[in-house]
Amino acid sequence: MEQGVRVRMVTGDNKNTAIAIAKEAGILPEDWEPQIERIDTSVMEGKVFREYVGGLVTEGEGDDAVETVGNLENFIQVADNLCVLARSSPDDKYLMATGLKQLGNVVAMTGDGTNDAPALKKADIGFAMGIAGTEVAKEALGIILLDDNFGSIVTATKISKIKITIVFVSNQIFDDK
Repeated sequence: MEQGVRVRMVTGDNKNTAIAIAKEAGILPEDWEPQIERIDTSVMEGKVFREYVGGLVTEGEGDDAVETVGNLENFIQVADNLCVLARSSPDDKYLMATGLKQLGNVVAMTGDGTNDAPALKKADIGFAMGIAGTEVAKEALGIILLDDNFGSIVTATKISKIKITIVFVSNQIFDDK
C-alpha cells in the first residue's frame, strides 16, 4: 500500500488569515489566487461548505442510524480540491470527516477543544493536543501529541504503513519551536 497524507486546514480563523497561514505552512501554493468564475472549492468558509455539500443527513435511528453528506456529488468536488476551510465550526469538522469516510478515506484529525471531541471520535485517527488540548479532547481518542507539533504527525505517518488521505489541522499547531 502506498503511503500518503493530504493535509487540509480547518480553522475558525477568518478567510484571509487562514489563507496566509496555509501559504506559510505549504498547504496552499504561495501564488494561490481564488477562482472567480465558479465556486472555489480550494478555500471555503464553513457556511458555504455546509450549504454546498447539503449538510449532514441521518437515516435510521439509534444504533441503526447512518450519517451521510446531503450532496455527495458536490462533496466529491470539495474532497478533491479543498485545502482550507475557514470560519468553520466543530460541526463542519464532523461533516468533513463523515463525508471523507463515506468516500472510503482514512481520516486523521487534530483538535484541542471540547467542541472538537465529536469530530475526533468520528475520525479513524484522532490526535489531541497534549499541551493546549482540553481533557475532553484528550479523552476522545488514543493519540496525544505531547509537544503540540504538527511535525510529530508527519513523523508518525512516515514510519507507519497506513495511508492517510487527510489530516485536519488548526493554526495553533504550526509552531516553529
